[in-house]
Amino acid sequence: MTLPLHPLDQQLFTRAQALLDDEWIAHDADLAPVLPTVLARNVGQDWHKAGTFRHHLVGVARSLTLWQQPRDVRLLGLLHSVYGNAFVDLVKFDPASERARLRELVGESAEHLVYLFCTQSRTQFVQRVLGGGLQADGSLVLDKDGQRHLLTPYEVAAFIIVSMADTIEQWFSWQDDIYSRFPNVQHRPQAVHWAASLWPGPMRPTGRMLHQIAGLGQALQHPGLQGLLPVPPVFAHCTQHLSVASEAAATSLYWSVIQQDQPLVDLDVATAVLEQAVRHNPWVGEPQMVLAQLYLSAGRRDDAKHAAQSALQCFSAWGNAWDKRVQWDAWVAWTRILLQSATEGGWPERLDKLNNVALRG
Repeated sequence: MTLPLHPLDQQLFTRAQALLDDEWIAHDADLAPVLPTVLARNVGQDWHKAGTFRHHLVGVARSLTLWQQPRDVRLLGLLHSVYGNAFVDLVKFDPASERARLRELVGESAEHLVYLFCTQSRTQFVQRVLGGGLQADGSLVLDKDGQRHLLTPYEVAAFIIVSMADTIEQWFSWQDDIYSRFPNVQHRPQAVHWAASLWPGPMRPTGRMLHQIAGLGQALQHPGLQGLLPVPPVFAHCTQHLSVASEAAATSLYWSVIQQDQPLVDLDVATAVLEQAVRHNPWVGEPQMVLAQLYLSAGRRDDAKHAAQSALQCFSAWGNAWDKRVQWDAWVAWTRILLQSATEGGWPERLDKLNNVALRG
């Protein structure tokens, strides 16, 4: 059965390459002027899920840059939690006294988006978008403190896209447990669920949030939201659905290979399991990348080339890793090694020589 692999979009990959350098943001004309003020608020020292708060903010901004979002939306990504919100207590700017300071720094439009994003209910926003609550013109009504607030179609589109980037940057198995069934989170006692509370846990990729990201992306197809902002390239430009069952199956199958639950002498079983994972969820690169390496080990260079190209396409579309055991740029780098070996030959026969592989040219 043919696998649902993707051709590599060279223009998209070129955009992704420009963001592999850790210093990319220091050269970004829109974001670089804001960065020193943000860093001065100690965001590089604050814990945040799979890294630091700086790592998270820059990672969200990276996806938005890759997705070619305008300045105000990219600044929203870089600053999306600086006034604090219901999910984090990281208040880096006091909304009661420092709005003018931030407005002076980033402009009125961007500060307005940041303030709304921090002060409106993100949980309610996600619930209503996924529940079909958009108005005919693409606007959305939220309730807060007994009052109704109307988000404009542009604000809705911006918040959907930033929420997609925010979620893919940070979410892994630890949050699958502590935020189980988000956005309909139940209050569970931490001491009773102590095993789930242990950070970072096994760092398994999420088994339940990609289908929600896909649902948010599909909301961008609403007639009132079309054309307001560039559509992210993920899920075939936000046109494809990922079911709950398919996501859960794909994650479980992938992780079983990573945990070496299959026979270890021959690789046929692990290969078949990964192929099935890709069929269930063809929208993330890590299963395809591991599959490419198995194909190389079996001498199947053509299959390895197609799997590596597809994995690179997925990594280039997201700008963040799904499997957070290593960072996005490391996944991209190893995938390029696999693609090079599949294209030119030279995959090591000796195990120890894997330590020597490097990109050429």
